[in-house]
Amino acid sequence: MPEERGLYPKMKVGEQLVYLARLHGLSAVTAKRSVVEWTERLGVAERLGDEVQKLSLGNQQRVQLAAALVHDPSILVLDEPFSGLDPVAVDVMSRVLLDKAAEGVPVVFSSHQLDLVERLCHRVGIVRSGQMVACDTVDALRAGGTVHLVVEAPGAVPGWADGVPGVTVTEHLGSRTVLELADGADDQAVLRAALATGPVVEFSRRRQSLTELFRNVVSEHTEEVAA
Repeated sequence: MPEERGLYPKMKVGEQLVYLARLHGLSAVTAKRSVVEWTERLGVAERLGDEVQKLSLGNQQRVQLAAALVHDPSILVLDEPFSGLDPVAVDVMSRVLLDKAAEGVPVVFSSHQLDLVERLCHRVGIVRSGQMVACDTVDALRAGGTVHLVVEAPGAVPGWADGVPGVTVTEHLGSRTVLELADGADDQAVLRAALATGPVVEFSRRRQSLTELFRNVVSEHTEEVAA
C-alpha cells in the first residue's frame, strides 16, 4: 500500500475493489464477498456506491487498505498506513494489522507515528540517510537507552538531588522531578535523598521511548554532519 493513494478517483469504491481483487485472480463471486467483508470491517461499507474522490481522506485511506487486503495477500508492505486517520480509524487499522500478523502474515510498515510503532511492532528498524542504524525488538531498543527516574516528592525543592553521584536532573516541575541516571548510578541513593525531603508519592524507572530514541539517533547524525 503506497502512501500516495493508488486508487482511481472517479471510480466507485465497490466497483474498484472488485476490479482490483479480480486482477489478483479472484472469481467475481469471491471478489464481491471479500469486498463486503473488508469494507464492513474497515467501516466503509456504506460508501461502496461513492466515487473515491468524494470520500474524506480518512475514508480514502480505509479503502486503500481494503484494496491491499481484498485478495488475501501473503505479505503486507504498507507505507504510512495511519496517515490521515482519526483515533477510531487508527484503532480499527491497528486491530486489522495485528490480526493479520497473528494469522502468520508478515506485516511491514513505515511510520513516523512512533507511539503506534512502539505499541504494535515486534521488531523496529530506524533508517537514517538510507542506512539501517538500529534494528531490534522494541524492548531491546529501549533497554539500550538512557534510564530515567521519575520522582514526585511534595516537599522537595530544586537542587535536592545535586549531591547524588551519577545523577542529572533533566526536568523539574513543581514536586515532580525527572532524573537521568549514568551507568552504575545508585537509584536507592536517589530514593534516600528524596525521602530526606519528606514523603515520596512516586518513584519509578522509565526507559526512553522510541520517539526519544529516534530523536537521539537523528541528532547524532546532525552533529556528525555539522562536524
